[in-house]
Amino acid sequence: MSGLRGVGHDVTGALFLCGPLAWAPVLDIVAGQAGALGAQAAELPGYALKTDDRTCFPALVAREGHSAAGLLVRDVPPEVLTRLRFLAGGLGAEEVGAETAEGAGAICFVTPHAPEAARDWTFGDWQPRWGGIAQAACAEAMGYFGRKTPEELAWRMPMILSRAGARVAAATGVPADLRSATGADRVEVDHVETPHEGFFLTRDYALRHPQFGGGQSALLRREVFVVSDAAIVLPYDPRTDRVLLVEQFRMGPFGRGDPRPWALEPVAGRVDAGETPEDTARRECAEEAGLDLHRLERISSHYCSPGCSTEYFHLFLGLCDLPEEKRGMGGLDSEAEDIRTHVIPYARAMDLLRSGEADNGPLIMCLMWLSMERDRLRGIA
Repeated sequence: MSGLRGVGHDVTGALFLCGPLAWAPVLDIVAGQAGALGAQAAELPGYALKTDDRTCFPALVAREGHSAAGLLVRDVPPEVLTRLRFLAGGLGAEEVGAETAEGAGAICFVTPHAPEAARDWTFGDWQPRWGGIAQAACAEAMGYFGRKTPEELAWRMPMILSRAGARVAAATGVPADLRSATGADRVEVDHVETPHEGFFLTRDYALRHPQFGGGQSALLRREVFVVSDAAIVLPYDPRTDRVLLVEQFRMGPFGRGDPRPWALEPVAGRVDAGETPEDTARRECAEEAGLDLHRLERISSHYCSPGCSTEYFHLFLGLCDLPEEKRGMGGLDSEAEDIRTHVIPYARAMDLLRSGEADNGPLIMCLMWLSMERDRLRGIA
């Protein structure tokens, strides 16, 4: 992180905060203490808060003729400032010395570049969509404080935000008309460890849970693979009765010992923080196959392997016009995607089910659903 620059004021112990960091629920998490920082309203001339539809944490950027509203915190404890610097570095911000409209010198965290298609940030627009995600993301991010560098945090931030989005989405829940309505708050967690902290996480729980016959279970140790939600969509052209499949190398089959670890799948991708599964489905079809979907038909939303993974799938059929070519290429170089696409007749896709070549669970579910709804979809095409 760069050193202080800008005006020549003494900024020792003074800090200007704005955007989510000026909101008490987020600031308390990042600071590591609740309500202990005295603050007063302040304005930072020459700067503006900018954001876009896909950004949780807005960018404080230099803008002549603008002014950013926020808080001035004086006499910031050194350990709190260190924590704030860690998160700011993880968000790609640089430390700058500036002067508030009130004449106080202060540290602020400035982003070198505004988001694309940036607009002015307002708390009223931001909080309903991003408030819960920001709190969950900061809780995970600050768990790395003292053990990771800001650069290592920055590498993890996209997945941290996606996991936060999944956690917020999970809080809605689904009906419990047949299954037990016992709440998660009845589970007694003895301790939690995180033995692996890479792009993905594994968490090791020691817990007791209520039993159907009454009472609590013995102390159990359970491991879970913590990932984000995913949107999965099978593109289908009802006029020509064809589907599009993607093919790519997959670590699951390779790690299992499959001699041919290239898998046939629907289009799929991680649901980014703040996105709806429908947004993700459309974005991934454009990125992986160059397709513009006319309409989405929801198939299901479900856990893929609830015994050991947090991953949650949203399955769709995507109605579209498929290209004539039988094979194509897709994917993003920035995500190291090497994808081949196959446009095949519906009958050929069903042959893959019968032969077992279609051994990907979401693909099987999508094709079975299509087999039930095909006549309807072709009738309204």
